[in-house]
Amino acid sequence: MGGQTQARGIEGDIVRRGDPGYESAWQGILWNGLKPPRFPEVIVRVASERDVPEAVALARSEGLRIAVRSGGHSWCGSPLRDGGMLIDLSALNRTHVDPPATATVQPAATGGALACELSRYGLAFPTGHCGSVAVGGYLLSGGLGWNSGALGPACASVRQIEAVTAAGEVVSCDEDENSDLFWAARGAGPGFFAIVTGFRLALYPRPAAIIATTYAFPLADVVPVTRWATEAATELPPTVELSFVLGTADPAMSAATPRPKVIIVAATAFADSQDEAIRSLGPLRVCPLADHAIFSQVDEPTSSEALYETSDSLWPASHRCSADTLWSGADYETLLSRLAPVVATAPSEKSLVLAPVSPVSREKTLQHEMAFSVLGDSYVVPYALWDSPAQDDANIGWLRHAMRTVKPLGTGHYIAEADLTAAPSRAHRSFSPSDWDRLGRLKARYDPEDVFFSYLGRSATWAA
Repeated sequence: MGGQTQARGIEGDIVRRGDPGYESAWQGILWNGLKPPRFPEVIVRVASERDVPEAVALARSEGLRIAVRSGGHSWCGSPLRDGGMLIDLSALNRTHVDPPATATVQPAATGGALACELSRYGLAFPTGHCGSVAVGGYLLSGGLGWNSGALGPACASVRQIEAVTAAGEVVSCDEDENSDLFWAARGAGPGFFAIVTGFRLALYPRPAAIIATTYAFPLADVVPVTRWATEAATELPPTVELSFVLGTADPAMSAATPRPKVIIVAATAFADSQDEAIRSLGPLRVCPLADHAIFSQVDEPTSSEALYETSDSLWPASHRCSADTLWSGADYETLLSRLAPVVATAPSEKSLVLAPVSPVSREKTLQHEMAFSVLGDSYVVPYALWDSPAQDDANIGWLRHAMRTVKPLGTGHYIAEADLTAAPSRAHRSFSPSDWDRLGRLKARYDPEDVFFSYLGRSATWAA
């Protein structure tokens, strides 16, 4: 197989650094066009769940630490580590629906594929906003997805996992059995110290109607627009997902050359009927700033497929991308007024700042014992997106500048999209102090020999 080998009963491929197939295997690990220069010694592409304990045993026998990849959507490239073994779960992509209310999903199944399969049964799940995101890393990190304002973080709807521990043991985990490991699996993200091979999910009725309202205003209007929309948001039901986007106007919004920088107010309502969805968007229907808008589209029917198409256009697979996150106690007017001048000077017109208002239900989060928690009242995510490797330094520098602009207002980060290479504090500031300490104790208990890599940006030991 062109340098690929099998060992220890592993049915999948084992590719070692220096083998003819290594470069193509390495290139395929990350969706991002920006590939960090970190190189595993061995890449094991499992063929089934049975390969996973064997791969763990192989890593232990060779003294290799383990990183795990489900779909490769990690912005900072957490699966790629120098040395060690990368266990690639991309072949584990099956979904099995058990009507009326549960499904069993393997880690490499994508949110788009899951949503499509569930729609056949009139069911839904708070999948990630990008349809190509695999559920493995998404659920392990908490999962801020579609309709999370009503349904809570996606991990709150995980009822059971199947996992392989550092000792190579296959275990089932839920709120009663191996409950500590189950707690960590719902939010620990890329520092999780086991390999999940299957998730049991609770499901919800599929919304019969999805309606969207969108306004775009000149970026100079960031303060009055943010003030109006955040006031209106207090009257929206949790089934309406409201976000601000600071960036370049879409071609459908403006034909000007160059296209202007804008602040977009985007609201998506999920409801049992079209009339209900339209009623829920009522607080946004009358906009006192309408004469300033360069684009408006009110009460427009849409679909989950169309929502995924929009996400794909904002975060195209072929581009080079970097991102970071911030929870904050400051209001959106304060945060976005600081970030607007930064967006105005972005070296790439594709770069943007996303600011979901109340991105996840605090009530649903607090109802469950899990490592994920909401660490602030507001949440922003700057994304740098560009084409050419020659522009890497300029765009990564822009991202870091954006984060420095709002850092004094920060209360934490979201582990799924935090730039863990920016500072050693990124990981532990993605959790409350008590949750971070608990994760450290569980890491020592379940992985005392540090078989699994910890978070990027940290040393081999948890507390360092």
